Amino acid sequence: MEPGSIFGLLGPNGAGKTTLVKILLGITFPTSGEVKIFDKPISDITYKYKVGYLPENHRFPNYLSGEQVLSYYGRLSGLSVKDVNQKIPEMLSMVGMSDWGKTKIKKYSKGMMQRLGLAQSMLNNPELIFLDEPTDGVDPIGRKEIRDILLNLKNSGKTIFLNSHLLSEIELVCDKVAILDKGSLVKTGTIEEITAVEDSYVFFTSELSDSMINDLIIKFKVVMHGKNEFTYASSSLDDVNKILDYLRSGNILIKGFNKEKTSLEDMFINIIGKQTVN
Repeated sequence: MEPGSIFGLLGPNGAGKTTLVKILLGITFPTSGEVKIFDKPISDITYKYKVGYLPENHRFPNYLSGEQVLSYYGRLSGLSVKDVNQKIPEMLSMVGMSDWGKTKIKKYSKGMMQRLGLAQSMLNNPELIFLDEPTDGVDPIGRKEIRDILLNLKNSGKTIFLNSHLLSEIELVCDKVAILDKGSLVKTGTIEEITAVEDSYVFFTSELSDSMINDLIIKFKVVMHGKNEFTYASSSLDDVNKILDYLRSGNILIKGFNKEKTSLEDMFINIIGKQTVN
């Protein structure tokens, strides 16, 4: 990870993303191997003074106000009362919550809770921030607001480790990504490097039957977009011709066929699909 960048960890549910984050934070210990952060082994806990963390399922006491939550966690992180009191207005302003600091968090929306969590993770002015599913369960407007906060943090020099299963969010903010499946790292690189490996083809057809859709997904690992449109990622034109032949054999009308840039979602599904088969 480069300083001042956003690194995204992708993977299906159960891939081991949260476990990896907990290992990096020294919450869970690995059964083998070695982990270093800031060139220090995780057994040297001094690195934690440079780290912020927003867990996937934080449990802030709902009888506290936003300011009280930040005060509590600020003191836990070792900040003085004076420093905490100075930091709270700054952090609330950073996440767009200045008007909600004195409100009990039981009245907060999911998006507001996540923004408060981001503020909590920044209290100790960390160099590296671990965010575990920061936009999970947040509506589109809330996700956009959180994305803007992450990009502002990056522009201010913060380094962010972002764990998410929302590929569209990763694609919009991350400089580099890694794909984790069943505890193994199967792909890593920039968005451009990962999506440039294969071409993507979009097929527009007459309506496909459920059995044909099932065949296309199983045999060719296509990504369906309704019953008459799907995307296929491949570097081989022979594979594309096999799909065309399959459609013609089923008397399917091919209305259109375009080549376009592969999305991260298409590549992710293709990679995970191959891992599952193997």
